[in-house]
Order: sequence, then C-alpha cells, then structure tokens
Amino acid sequence: MGKVILTGDRPTGRLHLGHYVGSLKRRVELQNSGEYEKIFIMIADAQALTDNADNPEKIRQNIIEVALDYLSAGLDPEKVTIFIQSQVPELCELAFYYMNLVTVQRLQRNPTVKQEIQLRGFSDSEEDESQNKKGTPVGFFTYPISQASDITAFRATTVPVGVDQAPMIEQTREIVHKFNTVYGETLVTPEMKLPDNAACLRLPGTDGKAKMSKSLGNCIYLSDSAEDVRKKIMSMYTDPNHIRVEDPGQIEGNTVFTYLDAFCQPDSFEKHWPEYPNLDALKEHYQRGGLGDVKVKKFLNAILQEALEPIRQRRKEFEKDIPGVYEILRKGSLCAREVAAATLADVRRAMKIDYFDDAELIAEHTRKFAEGKE
Repeated sequence: MGKVILTGDRPTGRLHLGHYVGSLKRRVELQNSGEYEKIFIMIADAQALTDNADNPEKIRQNIIEVALDYLSAGLDPEKVTIFIQSQVPELCELAFYYMNLVTVQRLQRNPTVKQEIQLRGFSDSEEDESQNKKGTPVGFFTYPISQASDITAFRATTVPVGVDQAPMIEQTREIVHKFNTVYGETLVTPEMKLPDNAACLRLPGTDGKAKMSKSLGNCIYLSDSAEDVRKKIMSMYTDPNHIRVEDPGQIEGNTVFTYLDAFCQPDSFEKHWPEYPNLDALKEHYQRGGLGDVKVKKFLNAILQEALEPIRQRRKEFEKDIPGVYEILRKGSLCAREVAAATLADVRRAMKIDYFDDAELIAEHTRKFAEGKE
C-alpha cells in the first residue's frame, strides 16, 4: 500500500487562519501533489463531545461549518475522503482494545494532555475536585488512545500536525509498537509531518498574547467578510513601544510581522507594495524607524484579502447546496467505514478474538470434543 494521510479537526466552531496556515492549506497542496494514495480528512465530532457533552447541539451545528470551510478552502471530495468520526463506530472498538496497551501513568505524562486539561480548567487531582472544580472526563483524558485508533484504522503513514500535537503522535507510535510486539505485525507506524513555514507552527491571535483560539476571541475566520478581516487586522497587536512613525520598531513578538511571515508570497510586494523588493527589506525599514504600523497593516490586509477572497466565493457556491454537502459527508463516512472495518478485522484476527471466522478454531474444538466422547 502507498502513502496514506489521516488528519482532521474538532467541530467546535468555524475554522480560522490558524487552522488554514497550520494544516488546511497544506492539505490542499498534498491532495494535488499526487504523492499520496489516499487522504482521509476527519471531522472529529466524537472527540469534541468529550469536553462538550453538555452542549451536543453546538457540535451538531458546527459539522456543516467545518465541512463548508474544508470545501471552500479547496479540498476536493473526488481526491480526498471527508468523513464524520462518529459515523465510523469501528474507531471506538479499536480504541477499547488499545486501552489495554497504555497505562494511566503514561497518559498523565503526556504534555499535550496536561496542557489541554489546564486550558479547559479541568481538575487533575482529587483535591481540585473537592473544591468543586470540574473533573476531567475520561474520554478527554484518553484522547491519545482515541487518536491512535483514528490514525491506525486508516493505516496512515503520514499525519500532518502542529508542533503541539507531536506528543500525541509519539503515543500512537508507542501503541503501534506495543500491539505489533504482543500480537504480531498488524498496524502501520505513522510519521509526523510539520508545516514547512515556521511561522505556521503556532499562529498567534490578533491580540498577540496566545495562539489563535475561538475561546479567546482573537480569531480571523475563513468565513469572515472582507470588512471583518480588515477591522481585525487594523486592531492587531504590534510593538507597544513603536509610538511614533520615526521610532525603531520591534519585529519579534509583533503579530503583524508574524502574519506576514506566514502569508507573504514571492509576488506579494510586486503586486501590493513595489516600494520594497521583499519582506526582509520591509522589516529592516521598520526596525530602523520611519515606517508606521498602519501602512504595514494595510499591506497585510491586501495579502490576506487576496488569499481569502477565492475561499469566500467558493463557500457562497457550496452554501447554495447544503444537501449536497451532507451527501459528500455521507459518502465519505461510508468509504471510511469500509477501510476501518478491514483494519478492525485484522486487529481482531491478530488478537485471536475473531471466533466465528476462525474455521481452524472451530475444527479444533470439534475434534477435541468428538474425541472426548469416544
């Protein structure tokens, strides 16, 4: 079998620029590269429910938003399989078997799990729970096992992720190694694929204080109008000490320049600001002083609008046929289930729990009990 990709997103809201530069844009490039035999794109609704159990309608409504963002960004259902996680029940069964290969202590050491627990304000101790702090749902705690199930079910060789997800892929690799050691070579060991552009690894929010996050309200969404995008860019955090135009400006930690690093194209200056030959020249001018933030923000706005306008237009077309979008998801989920079912059959066979399909086992017991009666 050739190279296979598995990736996806939790449907907790519309997708934003962090998703786009961190993974979505790269997925479109990969689907068009011809390098991969299969690409599976998962809308991880079951995982999203682990910390949204009290608000399932939120997840239900956001599935179509994520699907529209996928399609408008350029993912082609003729080239990739887009599916909904909960519609592939084989994933749950695989995760159940993998749970026996991972200890509680190992999950507690996973830095991504620890970080996400803190981010959501969950308790990670009995002492916290005694103070009425919300406990950590078991499903959320075992996310690395669920993710291992998702990856291995489709025999993914490659998993495009952000740097914060590296510990999760490492845990998947551990599970694969343990399973293959105990039951024999059955599962495929995945490799991690990080974004090529360092600025894309963790795009900050418009406030510059953290990565782009829905909960922090610092996002630029793919579905935002041109005017909303412009307003958000013009309010972006820059260098607080760059008060006057003539003041030297700081590049490090300056959100506008981080976005320029992520979105500038080779022809961006020729199209939108021919006064400068490239981004390095712009940065040098800003650092020595004499260049105002407003001009730089207007340049960033021109670049982002150019990138987002085709996405907005494609979304308008897909919004005209919502039943068609759901049909894409239905077909994708059926296709994904077929592949996952084949992997599950291999896993059950390796674990020797395929009782009804094991003709040799039935024949052995038939002989055994026939001999006992003689």
